[in-house]
Amino acid sequence: MVGDADGFAGIATTTLADVVGRERVMDIGIRPLWQPVERVAGPAFTVRCPPGDNLMLHAAVHRAQPGDVIVVESGDLDYALAGGNVCAVARRRGVAAFVADGLIRDLAEVRQMRFPVFARGVIPVPGAKKVVEPLNAEVRCGGVAVNPGDVVVADEEGVVVVPAARRDEVLSAARAKLDKEAGETLDAWEKAHRARIDSLLRARGFEG
Repeated sequence: MVGDADGFAGIATTTLADVVGRERVMDIGIRPLWQPVERVAGPAFTVRCPPGDNLMLHAAVHRAQPGDVIVVESGDLDYALAGGNVCAVARRRGVAAFVADGLIRDLAEVRQMRFPVFARGVIPVPGAKKVVEPLNAEVRCGGVAVNPGDVVVADEEGVVVVPAARRDEVLSAARAKLDKEAGETLDAWEKAHRARIDSLLRARGFEG
Protein backbone atom coordinates (compact mmCIF):
# COMPACT_ATOMS: atom_id res chain seq x y z
CA MET A 1 0.00 0.00 0.00
CA VAL A 2 1.18 3.51 -0.86
CA GLY A 3 0.39 6.37 1.48
CA ASP A 4 -2.01 5.94 4.37
CA ALA A 5 -4.37 8.89 4.93
CA ASP A 6 -5.10 7.73 8.47
CA GLY A 7 -6.24 4.21 7.66
CA PHE A 8 -7.85 4.55 4.24
CA ALA A 9 -5.08 2.56 2.53
CA GLY A 10 -6.41 -0.54 4.25
CA ILE A 11 -9.86 -0.20 2.68
CA ALA A 12 -10.66 -1.33 -0.86
CA THR A 13 -12.39 1.04 -3.23
CA THR A 14 -15.26 -1.46 -3.52
CA THR A 15 -16.03 -1.01 0.17
CA LEU A 16 -15.71 2.77 -0.03
CA ALA A 17 -17.95 2.91 -3.11
CA ASP A 18 -20.66 1.08 -1.16
CA VAL A 19 -20.41 3.74 1.54
CA VAL A 20 -20.09 6.97 -0.45
CA GLY A 21 -22.09 6.12 -3.58
CA ARG A 22 -21.56 6.31 -7.33
CA GLU A 23 -21.13 10.09 -7.52
CA ARG A 24 -17.83 9.89 -5.61
CA VAL A 25 -16.32 7.22 -7.90
CA MET A 26 -14.33 8.28 -10.97
CA ASP A 27 -15.41 6.96 -14.34
CA ILE A 28 -14.01 3.79 -15.88
CA GLY A 29 -11.51 5.71 -18.02
CA ILE A 30 -9.34 6.57 -15.03
CA ARG A 31 -7.42 3.30 -14.62
CA PRO A 32 -4.03 2.15 -13.32
CA LEU A 33 -1.57 2.29 -16.19
CA TRP A 34 0.44 -0.69 -14.97
CA GLN A 35 -0.36 -3.82 -13.01
CA PRO A 36 -0.29 -5.07 -10.35
CA VAL A 37 -0.63 -1.72 -8.62
CA GLU A 38 -0.67 -1.20 -4.88
CA ARG A 39 -3.57 0.63 -3.29
CA VAL A 40 -2.94 4.35 -2.90
CA ALA A 41 -4.52 6.63 -0.32
CA GLY A 42 -3.71 10.25 0.38
CA PRO A 43 -4.96 13.82 0.50
CA ALA A 44 -5.63 15.44 -2.85
CA PHE A 45 -3.30 18.11 -4.19
CA THR A 46 -5.33 19.49 -7.08
CA VAL A 47 -4.13 20.81 -10.44
CA ARG A 48 -5.89 22.17 -13.52
CA CYS A 49 -4.16 21.90 -16.90
CA PRO A 50 -5.80 23.22 -20.08
CA PRO A 51 -5.65 21.04 -23.20
CA GLY A 52 -2.16 20.80 -24.64
CA ASP A 53 -0.42 22.29 -21.59
CA ASN A 54 1.14 20.64 -18.52
CA LEU A 55 2.94 23.54 -16.78
CA MET A 56 0.90 23.40 -13.59
CA LEU A 57 1.34 19.66 -13.06
CA HIS A 58 5.09 20.17 -13.32
CA ALA A 59 4.80 23.03 -10.82
CA ALA A 60 2.74 20.87 -8.47
CA VAL A 61 5.40 18.16 -8.30
CA HIS A 62 7.67 20.60 -6.45
CA ARG A 63 4.93 21.89 -4.15
CA ALA A 64 2.96 18.82 -3.09
CA GLN A 65 3.70 17.31 0.30
CA PRO A 66 4.90 13.75 0.90
CA GLY A 67 1.90 11.43 0.83
CA ASP A 68 -0.20 13.69 -1.38
CA VAL A 69 -2.05 12.33 -4.40
CA ILE A 70 -1.76 14.83 -7.25
CA VAL A 71 -5.14 15.00 -8.99
CA VAL A 72 -5.22 16.62 -12.43
CA GLU A 73 -8.13 18.06 -14.39
CA SER A 74 -7.28 18.06 -18.08
CA GLY A 75 -9.41 15.95 -20.40
CA ASP A 76 -6.68 16.22 -23.03
CA LEU A 77 -6.22 13.12 -25.20
CA ASP A 78 -3.68 14.65 -27.61
CA TYR A 79 -0.69 15.49 -25.39
CA ALA A 80 1.04 13.94 -22.39
CA LEU A 81 0.83 15.64 -19.00
CA ALA A 82 4.02 14.05 -17.67
CA GLY A 83 6.78 11.61 -18.49
CA GLY A 84 9.34 9.42 -16.78
CA ASN A 85 11.51 12.14 -15.24
CA VAL A 86 8.55 14.03 -13.78
CA CYS A 87 7.20 10.81 -12.27
CA ALA A 88 10.66 9.98 -10.92
CA VAL A 89 10.96 13.37 -9.21
CA ALA A 90 7.43 13.04 -7.80
CA ARG A 91 8.25 9.61 -6.45
CA ARG A 92 11.52 10.84 -4.92
CA ARG A 93 9.69 13.72 -3.24
CA GLY A 94 7.18 11.32 -1.66
CA VAL A 95 4.14 12.00 -3.84
CA ALA A 96 1.91 8.94 -3.48
CA ALA A 97 0.50 8.91 -7.03
CA PHE A 98 -0.85 10.82 -9.99
CA VAL A 99 -4.56 10.61 -10.73
CA ALA A 100 -5.00 12.39 -14.04
CA ASP A 101 -7.89 13.01 -16.40
CA GLY A 102 -5.48 12.79 -19.31
CA LEU A 103 -2.41 10.97 -20.61
CA ILE A 104 1.23 10.41 -19.72
CA ARG A 105 4.23 9.09 -21.63
CA ASP A 106 7.32 6.96 -20.87
CA LEU A 107 5.12 4.24 -19.42
CA ALA A 108 7.93 1.67 -19.39
CA GLU A 109 9.99 3.93 -17.13
CA VAL A 110 7.02 4.65 -14.89
CA ARG A 111 6.21 0.97 -14.59
CA GLN A 112 9.83 0.08 -13.83
CA MET A 113 10.03 2.62 -11.00
CA ARG A 114 6.59 1.42 -9.79
CA PHE A 115 5.17 4.93 -9.50
CA PRO A 116 1.37 4.66 -9.37
CA VAL A 117 -0.37 6.53 -12.17
CA PHE A 118 -4.13 6.37 -12.71
CA ALA A 119 -5.04 8.04 -15.98
CA ARG A 120 -6.74 7.61 -19.36
CA GLY A 121 -3.74 6.22 -21.20
CA VAL A 122 -0.44 7.05 -22.86
CA ILE A 123 0.77 9.06 -25.83
CA PRO A 124 4.36 9.91 -26.81
CA VAL A 125 3.71 13.61 -27.54
CA PRO A 126 4.66 16.07 -24.77
CA GLY A 127 2.49 19.03 -23.87
CA ALA A 128 3.53 22.70 -23.76
CA LYS A 129 4.37 24.74 -20.64
CA LYS A 130 2.72 28.12 -21.10
CA VAL A 131 -0.50 28.44 -19.10
CA VAL A 132 -0.69 29.35 -15.41
CA GLU A 133 -3.68 28.14 -13.40
CA PRO A 134 -4.30 28.20 -9.62
CA LEU A 135 -3.08 25.22 -7.64
CA ASN A 136 -5.25 23.59 -4.99
CA ALA A 137 -8.57 24.82 -6.34
CA GLU A 138 -11.57 22.56 -6.95
CA VAL A 139 -11.08 20.40 -10.04
CA ARG A 140 -13.08 17.77 -11.86
CA CYS A 141 -11.38 14.47 -12.61
CA GLY A 142 -13.09 11.40 -14.00
CA GLY A 143 -16.44 13.10 -13.52
CA VAL A 144 -15.92 13.73 -9.80
CA ALA A 145 -15.42 17.09 -8.09
CA VAL A 146 -12.21 16.99 -6.06
CA ASN A 147 -11.16 19.58 -3.51
CA PRO A 148 -7.77 19.99 -1.87
CA GLY A 149 -7.51 17.68 1.15
CA ASP A 150 -10.20 15.25 0.01
CA VAL A 151 -9.04 11.68 0.55
CA VAL A 152 -8.27 9.90 -2.72
CA VAL A 153 -8.19 6.10 -2.64
CA ALA A 154 -7.17 4.28 -5.81
CA ASP A 155 -6.56 0.63 -6.59
CA GLU A 156 -7.08 -1.87 -9.41
CA GLU A 157 -10.87 -1.47 -9.08
CA GLY A 158 -10.94 2.30 -9.58
CA VAL A 159 -10.66 5.65 -7.82
CA VAL A 160 -12.87 6.93 -4.98
CA VAL A 161 -12.84 10.47 -3.58
CA VAL A 162 -13.93 10.96 0.04
CA PRO A 163 -14.80 14.59 0.85
CA ALA A 164 -12.63 15.94 3.65
CA ALA A 165 -15.71 16.88 5.69
CA ARG A 166 -16.92 13.25 5.62
CA ARG A 167 -13.54 11.66 6.32
CA ASP A 168 -14.25 10.31 9.83
CA GLU A 169 -17.83 9.30 9.04
CA VAL A 170 -16.84 7.35 5.92
CA LEU A 171 -13.85 5.68 7.57
CA SER A 172 -16.00 4.54 10.50
CA ALA A 173 -18.76 3.21 8.22
CA ALA A 174 -16.25 1.40 5.99
CA ARG A 175 -14.56 -0.25 8.96
CA ALA A 176 -17.92 -1.33 10.38
CA LYS A 177 -18.81 -2.88 7.02
CA LEU A 178 -15.51 -4.75 6.88
CA ASP A 179 -15.94 -6.02 10.44
CA LYS A 180 -19.43 -7.29 9.64
CA GLU A 181 -18.24 -9.05 6.49
CA ALA A 182 -15.28 -10.60 8.31
CA GLY A 183 -17.61 -12.22 10.83
CA GLU A 184 -19.95 -13.69 8.22
CA THR A 185 -19.40 -17.12 6.70
CA LEU A 186 -20.06 -17.77 3.03
CA ASP A 187 -22.92 -20.11 4.01
CA ALA A 188 -24.59 -17.34 6.00
CA TRP A 189 -24.03 -14.82 3.22
CA GLU A 190 -25.48 -17.20 0.63
CA LYS A 191 -28.58 -17.83 2.73
CA ALA A 192 -29.21 -14.12 3.29
CA HIS A 193 -28.48 -13.34 -0.36
CA ARG A 194 -30.91 -16.00 -1.61
CA ALA A 195 -33.64 -14.70 0.68
CA ARG A 196 -33.10 -11.12 -0.44
CA ILE A 197 -33.05 -11.95 -4.16
CA ASP A 198 -36.13 -14.17 -3.90
CA SER A 199 -37.96 -11.40 -2.05
CA LEU A 200 -37.07 -8.89 -4.76
CA LEU A 201 -38.20 -11.29 -7.49
CA ARG A 202 -41.55 -11.98 -5.80
CA ALA A 203 -42.16 -8.26 -5.35
CA ARG A 204 -41.70 -7.84 -9.10
CA GLY A 205 -44.00 -10.67 -10.06
CA PHE A 206 -41.35 -13.26 -10.96
CA GLU A 207 -42.39 -16.89 -10.61
CA GLY A 208 -39.98 -19.75 -11.02
